[in-house]
Amino acid sequence: MFDIGVNLTSAQFEKDRDQVITRARQADVSGLLITGTNVQESRQAMMLAQAHPDYCWATAGVHPHDASQWNDSVSEQIHQMARAVSVVAVGECGLDFNRNFSTREEQERAFSAQLAIAAELSMPVFLHCREAHQRFMALLAPWLNQLPAAVVHCFTGNRQELDECLAAGLTIGITGWVCDERRGLELRALLPHIPVERLLVETDAPYLLPRDLRPKPSSRRNEPCYLPHIVRQIAKWRDEDAAWLGQKTDDNARRVFRLA
Repeated sequence: MFDIGVNLTSAQFEKDRDQVITRARQADVSGLLITGTNVQESRQAMMLAQAHPDYCWATAGVHPHDASQWNDSVSEQIHQMARAVSVVAVGECGLDFNRNFSTREEQERAFSAQLAIAAELSMPVFLHCREAHQRFMALLAPWLNQLPAAVVHCFTGNRQELDECLAAGLTIGITGWVCDERRGLELRALLPHIPVERLLVETDAPYLLPRDLRPKPSSRRNEPCYLPHIVRQIAKWRDEDAAWLGQKTDDNARRVFRLA
């Protein structure tokens, strides 16, 4: 199984990044996609991927929280990094109207610019959408026929939003959010409606530690080594074999991100 969303540049991994990768390998996680969320972290993600070839890859992009930083220099740097062999998608980019750390206008400008970069380079996009579905789809739709793939990272929407994403040809990333009995039940109910060929799995580590892990970890920090638990739970709620689902999602990740 392949973890398509790991924030390995986070300061929470500062002291033990190599050990985190080792534990992921030991847990039979077959690869990691390291998320870039701004210029600095995209560069760090790229360098980490280069240090662990054929196991780690990276995205390069600017998260909506950091969209206020977007300018010509940032655009050029993201464009340049996206051309690196170890970088396989543009993003994390999109819209977040929940926190609005950047204004909506700044978010839309940065999102559209990154869609243009991905289209120019014929690269997949790694997408973020929170409480912004209608506008997100409106900005994304004109670009879809120019993009090889589009992945909605950490999907937490409702049935209508899922149906619209699937109808548009998007691939859906599912995290340990579904393991949360407080807020993940609606998403859990949607799992059987995602065609297996459109399903990807991720931890979003160090965030979203699965609440149903037993024994309960001493730390609240999530890690890629917990991905097998997430896959087992998703398989149970989809009424599928976990080993088969893990392999299918691995195949999906390698196809979508065009990995060797």
